[in-house]
Amino acid sequence: MTVLVYTIFVVILDQVTKQIARTSMTFHDSIPVIRNFFHFTYVENSGIAFGINFPGGSVIFPIASIIATVAVFYYLWLVRKDQIVVRLSLALILGGAIGNLIDRLLFGKVVDFFDFSIAGYHWPVFNVSDSSVTIGLILFLYSSFIVKNTLKTVNNENN
Repeated sequence: MTVLVYTIFVVILDQVTKQIARTSMTFHDSIPVIRNFFHFTYVENSGIAFGINFPGGSVIFPIASIIATVAVFYYLWLVRKDQIVVRLSLALILGGAIGNLIDRLLFGKVVDFFDFSIAGYHWPVFNVSDSSVTIGLILFLYSSFIVKNTLKTVNNENN
């Protein structure tokens, strides 16, 4: 499963960038890259996506993350001979899940730092792992609906 190289790359990139944020910024520090559009802003998220949290979440989130990570890895193994787009999408999702799981297990919270504002709308701050999961999910949906339907159409035309 050579796509696991992408998983490893995502985990390393995620952990390195989070460590840079932890050591070079203080909580809620914001460094403009493109003023009023893109900043590096150091925040910590003890909840799930977009800071959603509830009582007991500090126990439930890591357990759910471990289960999800194992499930994605198992599914990746099941489709190890499938189309590259499917395997790549799962490898990216897996890398993102592992990156945030490491933070949850070591620190009890996830470091976020990519901060975008567009036309007055402020997107929740996110990190490399979040980006990887999102890109992986988009690729997975693309491969599930577009690529597979195209292959079915081609196969039907050949029969």
